[in-house]
Amino acid sequence: MTRLRRFTSLILIVCGYLSWAAPARADAVTDWNAIALQSIGAAITAGRPGPPTSLDLAMVQVAVYDAVQAIDRRYKPYHVVIPGASGSPAAAAARAAHDVLVHLFPAQAAVLDQLYHNYLASNNLAEDDPGVAVGQQAAAGIIALRANDGSFPPNPPTFTGGADPGVWRPTLPAFAPMTAPWFGRVTPYTLNCSAQFRALPPPALDSKRYARNYNEVKALGALSNSDRTPEQTELAHFWNDNHLMQWHRALRAIALAHVDNIGDNARLFALVSMAMADAGITAWDSKSHYALWRPVTAIQEGDNDGNWRTAGDPTWLPLINTPPYPDYTSGANNITGAITGMLALYFGRDSFTFEVTSTNPMAVQKTRTYKRFSDADEDLVNVRIYQGIHFRFADTAARRQGRQVAKWAFTRFLRPIHDDDHGDDHDDDHNDNDDRKD
Repeated sequence: MTRLRRFTSLILIVCGYLSWAAPARADAVTDWNAIALQSIGAAITAGRPGPPTSLDLAMVQVAVYDAVQAIDRRYKPYHVVIPGASGSPAAAAARAAHDVLVHLFPAQAAVLDQLYHNYLASNNLAEDDPGVAVGQQAAAGIIALRANDGSFPPNPPTFTGGADPGVWRPTLPAFAPMTAPWFGRVTPYTLNCSAQFRALPPPALDSKRYARNYNEVKALGALSNSDRTPEQTELAHFWNDNHLMQWHRALRAIALAHVDNIGDNARLFALVSMAMADAGITAWDSKSHYALWRPVTAIQEGDNDGNWRTAGDPTWLPLINTPPYPDYTSGANNITGAITGMLALYFGRDSFTFEVTSTNPMAVQKTRTYKRFSDADEDLVNVRIYQGIHFRFADTAARRQGRQVAKWAFTRFLRPIHDDDHGDDHDDDHNDNDDRKD
């Protein structure tokens, strides 16, 4: 199947989604979030590296936010100020999302154009609604702002690590170089710099803590002869999904059930998307800085790490294929800590019932219900061990980073217009020992 046909199939799915009778609270923010993720999925299929696509989604959601808030006038803009903005917020959101997506994925322009026009018609929005010009202006401003942010460089660098004990190197099955080694140097959306929440160093190879983590993932993360329970294996398969897509499916369901205003939705989706993008940048900064080997390499080379507590096994393999980038810190736990941390801040509580779904065909249970945001956090920490691809210390350090990013973004960005509270200026210190609790 050609790339064009693959993308057309994806857009037909989106069009089918838009033709359904939408829930009463559905709005342009959630609709175009789904469309954006379909476009991102098509771009990944065509070869765009997956982890940094959180940058793409953040760009869309920030443009949508600035367009909607210019008309809604309840929250401070992220970047684009549009005096005297008027018209339909839905038209503004649709146009802002469309324009950013066409900028990001020009090969999809014809399909996105048609989808945009169909969207306006099906929602009784005029092509010349004043909100359309607001959306255009917001998108143009965000595109200009991010023009030289260091993302998706035309000639990306290559990193293959090294052969010394503890140093990351390409792993099975493809022995591919590190994916997007530039990601950790991209200009963040909310942080002062990409290294702002860089993790503390991982434990030394000859330490008891390293050995404890090593032996845990060796026992629980093995492809065969593992100590995992059937329930743990099922959980590992459930969360073996594209986490950007998985979490935004959950976010749309949460928004449809609990948010009934397009301005609030625009803010929620922008805050979450910026936090997830900055959490990914933070993870890649730590990955590149420490370049720690993955469990599959560590266990196969265990007799050469200088720690008598770590018996090596040259035949050991993880439950799932190891992604092509270093272990420390976990990208999945970084973005999970960011989204669950942001949701807890946005709704003002950790206790919250919500559902997450999985598209992994090996997952028997396709939907899981959580009662607390932190419960999902805890599952992700354990899951990456059950999958055999992370040490626990990489997961807990990443969870802490994601939470730090969420708190930083929530207390400083997209605040109510009359709110001058910038939050706790000490939330970026390293006194919290969350990453030591393993």
